[in-house]
Amino acid sequence: MAFELPPLPYAQDALAPHMSEQTLSFHYGKHHQAYVNNLNKLVEGTGDEGKSLEEIILGAGPGGLFNNSAQVWNHTFFWSCMTPGGGGDPEGELKTAIEGSFGSVDDFKQTFADKAKTLFGSGWTWLAKSDGGLEIIQTDDADLPLKHGK
Repeated sequence: MAFELPPLPYAQDALAPHMSEQTLSFHYGKHHQAYVNNLNKLVEGTGDEGKSLEEIILGAGPGGLFNNSAQVWNHTFFWSCMTPGGGGDPEGELKTAIEGSFGSVDDFKQTFADKAKTLFGSGWTWLAKSDGGLEIIQTDDADLPLKHGK
């Protein structure tokens, strides 16, 4: 079964003014869709056809298959992390884990923002769970924590 661009969980103008409808439409409808289309072309008629996105990512070496499958995952995750009217401090287990790893939510926010601002070129800044707790990591291009056991 071919991969499909998952529907957004909100309208394309719902994140304004933080992200404009034009920006969201371009990144979702053009970039994300292109990764889905490319991935489908790359797996068609191969042993990867029918595998889950995560199985493809974990089994792929460097190159087009990894880049496109990982970017499909990254962008799907990205869109699902935002909500209209969202924001505010985390609560519950996440708040406790953040405080345990960074001292406070405010310290986490500052560290995350500093890391994200210093990421050179294209890539992602992530809050990832590892054996030692939570950590902020940067990945280049399509790379993602999943590929590193996080």
